[in-house]
Amino acid sequence: MHNHLIFWVIFTVLIMVMFYIDLYVTDHRKGKIKIKSSLIWSAIWISTALLFNLIILLFLEDGKQKAIEFLAGYLVEKSLSVDNLFVFLMIFNVLGISDENQPHILKWGILSAIVLRILFILAGVTLIKVFHPIIYIFGLILFFAAYKMAFGGEVKIDLKSNFLIKFVSKRFNILTEYNGHRFFTTQKSVRYVTPLFLALLLIESADIVFAVDSIPAVIAITHDPFIIITSNIFAILGLRALYFALAGIVDLFVYLKYGVAVILAFVGLKMLITDIYEISTLHSLGVIIICIVISVILSLIKTKKHSAV
Repeated sequence: MHNHLIFWVIFTVLIMVMFYIDLYVTDHRKGKIKIKSSLIWSAIWISTALLFNLIILLFLEDGKQKAIEFLAGYLVEKSLSVDNLFVFLMIFNVLGISDENQPHILKWGILSAIVLRILFILAGVTLIKVFHPIIYIFGLILFFAAYKMAFGGEVKIDLKSNFLIKFVSKRFNILTEYNGHRFFTTQKSVRYVTPLFLALLLIESADIVFAVDSIPAVIAITHDPFIIITSNIFAILGLRALYFALAGIVDLFVYLKYGVAVILAFVGLKMLITDIYEISTLHSLGVIIICIVISVILSLIKTKKHSAV
């Protein structure tokens, strides 16, 4: 494990600077931003991740191998995050969260997601070191996740039957009509939970479910906690900008989930046969890139045909 302090420092500084800019300089703090601006900031986040990858390549011990692992892990997490954002969009629509309040919820959702991901990553890596056969369970989880993504149908948000909503509604007063930006509010000396808190709760629960898929997928690529954590966090921190871009062009990526499903199945297979045959990280990276590119191209072709009819 190449846990060099200097690289943690570089990573931390980059993340802090970029996240400060995202929170206090960009228009995210004012509410929903235009697709063009979202795409620009998404490109900036991606460029920052690639810059960090270049630093790994040039200066980290065994830099070439680690850079390939970082890029593969980043692409896996980023492609899975796109599907995650579709769920966020549905949650906001079902709860009637205004465009102005969505960045506020996403900010806290992303911050807490980072903490949870780090804990899950450290737990997963430790489990593999202590009990190596757990890797086969991770592989089966990825196969199930691939099947669910490809053939599980559309995700639906049913507030009436949702366990978390039921749990909160039994223990707190819920204010259904609310136009502010707080998670909790007091009216006539009564403390209420607002729809913003319910949205945050659902987003966090959705992220935990997605982490069960994404973290084993990245662990299948590398067991280095530094690479896993940094690639995950870089992918997660660009989600706010990416969300508003996808919210406007969500219908363009109809086949992306199938490409991601193939990726999950591939890394699941990589885990299951790891003790028999080791698929190199470079070949894994190639498969990941091919799956993403093909699914995006097919999606754009279908969209173009549909618009021409």
